[in-house]
Amino acid sequence: DEEIRQGMASFGGVDRRFDFRLKTDRLVLLSDYAHHPAEIAQSVKSIRELYSDRKITAIFQPHLYTRTRDFYKDFADSLSLLDEVILTEIYPAREEPIPGVSSQLIYDNLRPGIEKYICPKKDLLNFLATKSFQVVIVLGAGDLDNYIPEIIKILH
Repeated sequence: DEEIRQGMASFGGVDRRFDFRLKTDRLVLLSDYAHHPAEIAQSVKSIRELYSDRKITAIFQPHLYTRTRDFYKDFADSLSLLDEVILTEIYPAREEPIPGVSSQLIYDNLRPGIEKYICPKKDLLNFLATKSFQVVIVLGAGDLDNYIPEIIKILH
């Protein structure tokens, strides 16, 4: 029992699950490993509860060509709960590209009126430097989390 109490007292949470990386009066930046439409929807709903009066932007890197092919409409529905979406190319992990499957599928199915962009990962930092943000969440199971330190420098 004592070991469990000590463990609970020192537990800092799970990395990349609604992980606040920057939190000021002007800007909030979170990182979340969410890479399935249901996970994304739940993260967005939670952010919306916390920051209902602010513009919420997601930077999303789809994970796997097969998942994108199978769930692109569901991804679009979940991401359409946001005010703004920036899509990067698919993180392939162990898969080879599938002809016709790209972030464009999600982009084309986002709700009308949402601010939306497709930005190659190599151009992401320069793109972010041209915009202003209030609440940003980096979503996905790929390698976008590696960009967080540079994103913080650009946005802060």
